Amino acid sequence: MTGMVNATGGARTGGRGGTVSAANPTQELAAFLRDRRERLMPGDLGLPVRRQARRTPGLRREEVAELAGVSTDYIVRLEQGRGLRPSADVLEALSQALRLDTDERAYLFDLAQQRPPNAGKPATVPAPALAMLVHDLSPLPAMLVNHRYDILAWNREMSRLVIDFDTLPPRHRNAMWLCLLEPSMREFYVERERIIREGIADLRAAWAAHPEDQVLSDLIAEFTQSAEFERAWAQHDVKVNGRGAKPLRHPIVGQLVVNYEVLMPVQDPDQRIVIYRAADADSQTALDRLAADPAPLVDRAPGLTPQS
Repeated sequence: MTGMVNATGGARTGGRGGTVSAANPTQELAAFLRDRRERLMPGDLGLPVRRQARRTPGLRREEVAELAGVSTDYIVRLEQGRGLRPSADVLEALSQALRLDTDERAYLFDLAQQRPPNAGKPATVPAPALAMLVHDLSPLPAMLVNHRYDILAWNREMSRLVIDFDTLPPRHRNAMWLCLLEPSMREFYVERERIIREGIADLRAAWAAHPEDQVLSDLIAEFTQSAEFERAWAQHDVKVNGRGAKPLRHPIVGQLVVNYEVLMPVQDPDQRIVIYRAADADSQTALDRLAADPAPLVDRAPGLTPQS
């Protein structure tokens, strides 16, 4: 909860790679491979360091080709986005050659459409049992999101902590939309840049895993209004974070820190439960104050007016 092109498949210049892809998996595969190659040096892989000066950063294409057991021409064509669809064996070899971690490897396979597509349509309504669980998690702030970061269900404590979700149009009940584009939340995250960067790294993995989801592609295109999104997307980072800490700046109770945990139900893997817990005693006191406050939720979001 992170350059970019619009969701129609065009390209926009920016970032380290010169052009940044959005909803074009072939071009993103090319850009991702180039980016990861340029991050590695021969010494990182135990290769001999040649005296000849390198014109570009990182490994040479021929070095990656040798490590992956493919031809240099094949690497060139992949990085130029010339319509190749590498096999699972080649993708595995590239993953090892480029030292990709688990999330990056899954992203590479998704871009090449080498994993089985997700069964069924993306979740747009909460599973009843999960919505009930979110409610039962009170007094811990909790919410239910799908792979797009759409907020499908939430409890009272989460509304008091973040924003009154009931006052928002349904299409704005999205954690990334609120972070990037909601004016009243610009100061909410103390470490805003990190939160955006991590959220986009997670969203990027979801986009590759759901190439059929046009709503997600349209949402990403809308996010390009944000320069913060463009900068983070251009880094090609892929990381699914299951837990961490978020320092917050709340308009009513001041600064606090919450630890978050993300749970993925086995029967509804497209939906995730996000739970917040106080990171320290002062933060717990702040959460207790919010939970005990009898004021209407609409008053908890300065600058917002109820919307249908």
